[in-house]
Amino acid sequence: MVKILRYTEYLYIVVAFFSIYRIFTDWNTDRNSAYLFVFFAVISLAMFFFRRNYRKKFEARKRENQE
Repeated sequence: MVKILRYTEYLYIVVAFFSIYRIFTDWNTDRNSAYLFVFFAVISLAMFFFRRNYRKKFEARKRENQE
């Protein structure tokens, strides 16, 4: 279960990097889609840190219960 949580964290980072790439490529041609990808990048980074924090708490609780 913890491995799946770790992989989903990095999936959010991939989405954020792709969104940042699209922001730079679309900024001068299609500003509306660039704003949409700014939203995706911000949400993806926020979800990465949220999921990472949640996973670390989950692992700490699991270690406490094993001891």
